[in-house]
Amino acid sequence: MRLKDASAYNVQFDSGRPILIDSLSFEVGAPTEPWPGYRQFCEHFVAPLALIAYRDARSGLMLRDFIDGIPLDLATRLLPGRTRLNFGLASHLHVHAGAQRRAASAAPATDADRKPSRRISETGQRALLDSLRRTVEGLRWNPSGHWAEYATTTSYTEAATASKATLVREMLDAVGGRSVWDLGANTGVYSTIATEAGYRVIAWDYDAGSVEAHWRRVRGADGPDILPLIGDLANPSPPIGWALEERASFLDRANADALLALALVHHLAIGNNVPLPAVAGLFARIAPYAIVEFVPKDDPMTRRLLAARRDIFDGYTIDGFRDAFGGPFEIVREVPITDSPRTLFLLRRR
Repeated sequence: MRLKDASAYNVQFDSGRPILIDSLSFEVGAPTEPWPGYRQFCEHFVAPLALIAYRDARSGLMLRDFIDGIPLDLATRLLPGRTRLNFGLASHLHVHAGAQRRAASAAPATDADRKPSRRISETGQRALLDSLRRTVEGLRWNPSGHWAEYATTTSYTEAATASKATLVREMLDAVGGRSVWDLGANTGVYSTIATEAGYRVIAWDYDAGSVEAHWRRVRGADGPDILPLIGDLANPSPPIGWALEERASFLDRANADALLALALVHHLAIGNNVPLPAVAGLFARIAPYAIVEFVPKDDPMTRRLLAARRDIFDGYTIDGFRDAFGGPFEIVREVPITDSPRTLFLLRRR
C-alpha cells in the first residue's frame, strides 16, 4: 500500500509526536506506477525543510501563502547554489523543478504524440523513497541566539525564580482546568510546570529557535503533554484557503481553559506599541482565565526595551495595567514576586 497524496496537513502533532491522521490516503498502488504523491511531498516537506536548513527558519512562514506547498521553481531560486552538489536536493528539487518547467512550456501533445504512461520498477520506487528519507534526515538546523538562551539569562535571582514558579503553580491549581496556552513560552520552563499541574499545554513563541529547542526536549512518546508551536501574537495566523474557511485562524482555534502570559506584556506594549487595553482584549478572547506577569519600567528587561527608543508609554504602569485588564477581567489575585519588582495576576474573564 502507499499514500496517494502527501499533504503536510495530513500530519498533526500530539504532545510533540507527529501523527498521520488521513487514513483515507492509503491505497493499493500498481507495482510499476510512479508514486502520485511525489511532487506534493517535495513541495510540502523537502522544499520547506531545505529552505529552513540552508536559508532561514522564517522561510517556513511562506506556507501561509503557499498552502499547497512551496513551488519548486521558487524554492530552487532561493536555495544557495551549493545545494546542487547535494545529490538528494539536486534530484528532488533542482532537477525536479527543471522537469516541471519543461513540461509547462511544452506544446500540448496530440493523440499521435502521446507517450505511454511512465513506469517505474518496484526496486526504483524503493530507491526513490530511500533517497527521500535520507535527504530529509540529512537536513539539519541548529537553533541559537538570544531567545533560545533567554531562560538562562533573565534578571531573576534564585529567590525570584522559586517564588514565581510557586505562584504560577498555585494559580494553575486555583483555575483547575485541563488545557492551557503558554504565550511567549520560550523554551518551556512554565509549560512544564503546567503539565505537572495536570494541564495539556500548547506552548507558543514567535522565535523559531526557542520553539525548536523546546520541541527537541519534549518530543517522543514519553515526553510531557506539551506541543510547542511558532506563533506571533502581534501578527497571528489568519484564516487561509478557500473562502478563508479551509484553515482556521489562531483565534478561531483558541480553546484553552487558561493562558499563561509570563514576561510577555512589556514586549507587546513597549516592543510592539500595543495599548494595554488591546492586549487585555486579546487575552480575553483566548481563554476565560489568564495568569499574567506585569514587568514594570524599572525592571532590567524593560529598561533594555526602552534603551533604544523614546519612552512614550505613560500609561504603562501597574495602575494602568489594573485599569486595562480590569475591563474584560476580574482580578482574582495579585501577588508580588519575591525579590523582584514584578507582579503576578490571576484574572478571570467577566
